[in-house]
Amino acid sequence: MNVIEVSELTYRYGQFVAVAGVDFTVRQGEIFALLGTNGAGKTTTLETIEGFRKPASGRVRAFGLDPAADRPALSARTGVMSQQTGLIGELTVAETLDLWAGLTTRKDSAKALLSTVELTHRADVQVDKLSGGERRRLDFALAIWGRPPLVILDEPTTGLDPESRQGLWDTVEHLKDIGTSVLLTTHYLEEAQALADRVAIMHNGRIQVSGTLSDVLSEQPARITAKVPYGMELPKLLGDVALDNEQLTVQTHDLQADLHELLQWADRNAVRLRDLNATQASLQEIFLSIGKA
Repeated sequence: MNVIEVSELTYRYGQFVAVAGVDFTVRQGEIFALLGTNGAGKTTTLETIEGFRKPASGRVRAFGLDPAADRPALSARTGVMSQQTGLIGELTVAETLDLWAGLTTRKDSAKALLSTVELTHRADVQVDKLSGGERRRLDFALAIWGRPPLVILDEPTTGLDPESRQGLWDTVEHLKDIGTSVLLTTHYLEEAQALADRVAIMHNGRIQVSGTLSDVLSEQPARITAKVPYGMELPKLLGDVALDNEQLTVQTHDLQADLHELLQWADRNAVRLRDLNATQASLQEIFLSIGKA
């Protein structure tokens, strides 16, 4: 079941086309990462899904609803964590949650939620006295209040320390486990790689790459590196082989086969492969290649 359906979405700021024919879906109970360079159109795309912007053309649906026409109905089922906080500085953390409880039909325990985002000890502190990371954790608490079936997180871990970031990841994975759909944007590519079931990478208003994480990563070659004795004849490998003095680098689309052949060659020739490393392509490599295209 698709919770979000985006088809041929186009959005313009005057003559500037910020989003140019974007297509993707977000399924129930999955984490979908929408990535891209600065100005790629990610936030504009999110804002159309949230109902804050009406597409110039194309179709956007969330739970079968038109977000621009049915914002109240959609808001009841959607938690949103934006890049820009809308918190009231004079209120305490606890007062902020009490205010939010009165504005939404979703029910939750403020005490339990404060524990989840590790703000229990700051409950009576005014928002404007919180650190940037603490404000982001409070934003996250508001977004997941009442466990909505759809959560949209726009750069959620900006300003968080590593421990807080891991805590947020754990909570997001728990939400997925109970059937929540999560649409995530982030500049931390390791975050997307750790969390996402599927990803899409935007550049210049278009989606350049999309699919499951394994499908996207397989688009780029894996890499084997090692130091080998100088002057030895190397085995025939499927990938592209480069040898600089003793440094061997193999770019391959069949990591298992080439690594197996290299290890067998080393065994036959009693060669110890120093500093041996075999890695799949990373999202960072794919991201950078798209940015240079």
